[in-house]
Amino acid sequence: MEHYTYTPRGVCSRQIDIELDGNRIERITFTGGCSGNTQGVAALLVGMDVDEAIARLSGIHCGPRPTSCPDQLAKALIQIKEKRGA
Repeated sequence: MEHYTYTPRGVCSRQIDIELDGNRIERITFTGGCSGNTQGVAALLVGMDVDEAIARLSGIHCGPRPTSCPDQLAKALIQIKEKRGA
């Protein structure tokens, strides 16, 4: 199991903690943000492949903001893949 911490930008959440088992999402925890929404996104992604999550979440906006907590999560997953050299 691998643990990663990401600091999102341009959204209300202050931190995203991600646990992966290989390329599969095991757990996601948001600190800050809209609690119900972030918990819902996190619960829906458990067991999902990282690439599938990136495809589904990338580009989601929050109102007039050019990003969102789900989009920031996608950016975190992309950064993890880059660090792994994938």
